[in-house]
Amino acid sequence: MSIDLRVKHDLESRRRAVELFDAGVGCKPAAEALSVPRETVREWQWVYRAFGSEALLSMGGKQSRYTFEQRVAAASAVVDGGMAKADAMAEFGIRSKSPAGALVQALPRGRRRGA
Repeated sequence: MSIDLRVKHDLESRRRAVELFDAGVGCKPAAEALSVPRETVREWQWVYRAFGSEALLSMGGKQSRYTFEQRVAAASAVVDGGMAKADAMAEFGIRSKSPAGALVQALPRGRRRGA
């Protein structure tokens, strides 16, 4: 039996992070105040800015499944339409950077080698 060694941060930590973000506190001071790694706070701040406090407070629950059409539409809006990744994610209801980022990175850029 394996043990999950990943650190899970409770709802109260995220709630305090929202208060700090509302007060204009940056990532480094917030991470120190919350005793949470700076990368975690940076991710929380990104979610907070892109989707608001409700999304940040609902993190840690069941992960959403996105349809192939949702992911392709979001990636196409970013690559072909020039839309910002955060705007496309908000428009198509994608709350995680991973699905949209993976599709955008998988699309080829420029000319093929040797062509």
